[in-house]
Amino acid sequence: MSRRPRPALPRVPRAPALCGALALALAVTGCSGTDGGGGGDKTGRGSGDPTSEVTLPEPGVGFDYQIGAPYPPPDGVQAVSRDREAKPAPDVYNLCYVNAFQAQPDATGWWREHHPDLLLRDDEGGLVVDENWDEALLDLSTPAKRERLAEVVGEWIDGCADSGHQAVEADNLDSHERSDGLLTAEDDLAFAELLVARAHDEGLAIGQKNAADLADRGRELGFDFAVAEECGQYDECDAYATAYDDRVFVIEYEPSGLAAACRDWGTRLSIVLRDLDVTSPADPAYERRTC
Repeated sequence: MSRRPRPALPRVPRAPALCGALALALAVTGCSGTDGGGGGDKTGRGSGDPTSEVTLPEPGVGFDYQIGAPYPPPDGVQAVSRDREAKPAPDVYNLCYVNAFQAQPDATGWWREHHPDLLLRDDEGGLVVDENWDEALLDLSTPAKRERLAEVVGEWIDGCADSGHQAVEADNLDSHERSDGLLTAEDDLAFAELLVARAHDEGLAIGQKNAADLADRGRELGFDFAVAEECGQYDECDAYATAYDDRVFVIEYEPSGLAAACRDWGTRLSIVLRDLDVTSPADPAYERRTC
């Protein structure tokens, strides 16, 4: 399946959590200044606090995908996904994008400097890279490395909670497919389980990203919803919809994919067409359509 690039964003300061009337109406514990439309049922989560709850997204809400650049949500949008270093959008359900299983291209040097042994390497010592997007894969091959990586990525998840997001979008559950056989689906799922626990302990819902063939297992280990790129284009939406009770955010990049997704799922799933670079309206390449 094709996947869009993830442009790097400049680091921005975290927004303090502010308690507003809308946030209090949705939050059972804690405080969020950006909780809003698109939040639905609450589910008790978190081994650290058995009374903690996460707010699940509602099925079929208006959705916008803004991981390339943030901008004011269009009319009718109730849920937005933004990069983890961007501020949440006010008064909507916010997904915090985290590249959890691979290294952003501009972060490879940081990984080399601070955690060189946590980058996946081939038999000759070279980095194993997702060549489509120039992303080095993280080495999830052992429990010890997964635990260490969960601390690194877990700090990013903590930041998502601190800045006021309601959920995490954990990208690249399918990294094993690009590992030249060095990783397995079991490795990715074992790591995902650690991330699910971390997110739930922080009061965040967490979504499976892609890997339609793992949707049922993802739901079993604790993912709360799915984010699916081009499931209309590749006839995969049913797997996600069935596993996640229609709590699925669909991003299409081709008009034919949008047409297919809208035809079969337009009244049930959250569907949007975006340009491949996920630009803002100020960019000539910007494109956004819905059903």
